[in-house]
Amino acid sequence: MKDDSPRPTPVILGIDDLRPLPRATRIARTSDEGIQLLQEHHDRYIDELWLDHDLGGDDSILPVVTLMEEAAFNGHPFRIGTVFVHSANPIGAETIVRSLTRWQYHVRRTTA
Repeated sequence: MKDDSPRPTPVILGIDDLRPLPRATRIARTSDEGIQLLQEHHDRYIDELWLDHDLGGDDSILPVVTLMEEAAFNGHPFRIGTVFVHSANPIGAETIVRSLTRWQYHVRRTTA
């Protein structure tokens, strides 16, 4: 028998200052917006989270990474299927991957 029940729309969040990220259901363009976006989804499952390191000017993804690390440290990590790191900054991207992998987030380095 065929299951015709509606499938929930995947939650795909992106934090990137420039890229359009067409698969994303919501996009934040600054670290402050990214923190707010994650806090809004803390009690929900996030299928994919796309992160860029450099967010324009002096802004970077590091405050968002810190939020995710603190949540894991406090025993309430964000429930995320996969974190995709798509930064053109190789050192910044590796920092994100190392930091989040340490806290058991499933992280992949990729291109957007």
